[in-house]
Amino acid sequence: MKNVFASMCLSVLLLGCNGQGDKDVTFTTNPKDYTSFLQADPIKSYAAALEEKEFWSKRLGSDSTGVGDLGPLAGAYSKLFETSGAIQHLKDAEQVYKKAITVAAIKIQDGYKRALAKNYITQHRFKDAITLLEESYAGISNKHATELLLFDCYLEVGAYSKALQLLKKIENINQFDYLIRISKWSDHQGDLSAAIGYMEKALTIANSRKNLALQIWTNTNIADYYGHQGDIKASYNHYLKTLALQPDHAYAKKGIAWILYSKEHNITQASVLIDHLLANHNLPDYYLLKAEMASYQGDSVLSEEYMQQFFTLANNPLYGDMYNTHKIRALVKTDPYKALQLAQKEVDNRTTPQSYQLLALAQLASNQKQEALATITNFVVGKTSEPMALLYSAQVYKANGMLDKVTALKTALLPASYELGPEIYKQVIAL
Repeated sequence: MKNVFASMCLSVLLLGCNGQGDKDVTFTTNPKDYTSFLQADPIKSYAAALEEKEFWSKRLGSDSTGVGDLGPLAGAYSKLFETSGAIQHLKDAEQVYKKAITVAAIKIQDGYKRALAKNYITQHRFKDAITLLEESYAGISNKHATELLLFDCYLEVGAYSKALQLLKKIENINQFDYLIRISKWSDHQGDLSAAIGYMEKALTIANSRKNLALQIWTNTNIADYYGHQGDIKASYNHYLKTLALQPDHAYAKKGIAWILYSKEHNITQASVLIDHLLANHNLPDYYLLKAEMASYQGDSVLSEEYMQQFFTLANNPLYGDMYNTHKIRALVKTDPYKALQLAQKEVDNRTTPQSYQLLALAQLASNQKQEALATITNFVVGKTSEPMALLYSAQVYKANGMLDKVTALKTALLPASYELGPEIYKQVIAL
């Protein structure tokens, strides 16, 4: 794996080049841009998915294997999950895909295995997805389609050499599927400008095909990348483009809520968007954002209430490991031992710098400052450019009295206020 940074000093320079600061300080949002999308009825999308689910369920019948109907039924459950956030629908889709694999002829099992692998990826069960895909790849399968998903999984679990090997194998600069993956790889390497460039090319292809699903997916990803780069205006505009394509798109609305909170510190308007989402799309992470905003406003009681609502939802066993990273960050303040347990589990699941930075954070909270230093030194430094990793590294260095490194990292983090958010950015100022 190629290191993004050769040293802490170089990390400071590169972060500056990546443009973490706001590139257009005069830009402001306008409620007129997005309030009309708040009128979009998410129940309509859910109702359509429910109708689809009921149609394919009836086609199957109580005893029929109906292999041709199982795929659309699982797809309907997946849409129900996307439109409602209810985890049970995702688990239902998993069971239907498993049934399809057992009853399908060998020649068509491959497609169902890839569909199940995508389901596992959504559940953050990357190792399960890899096992399934590698097994399928070794047999009768669409090799190219399987390679695409294996790349995604290898990148997620930190198997970077395998991911790079596949990336070279699937190389085709004119293919949408390759472009979005070389974009992911560029982001992983710390080259955000290249990541955006590749994703823009992918969007051109999606637009030329007039493929709504690809247009929506690509616009939201470009919006995220521009936000990381500090081009908030471009990020905002791509979220709006997403909503123009799908007015009830929850992720785009959350992205705009983050802009309102992090760039403009407009808690009132950001809360309007989050509360709108919670009305029909009850995800645990919305409560985390509400807790963070309440804390920023100095309301610790309300922040704790929201945090408890997060844990009430996220502790549903059906979520499995999906919210481990969020839980770790929350638990380091209240239950460091539990945070450490979860962090060790997360490292077992995904041996990435992002997992190790959380392990170091949990070790530090558990009074294991030397162990935290070893984790940062061996598994984080020089392997990621993410502001959270640099913040946790700085905190570990500070606890170990390595103040020169703290100063360098603080300098690197000063332009990262938007990506970190104003509440977490207080920790940068306190370094």
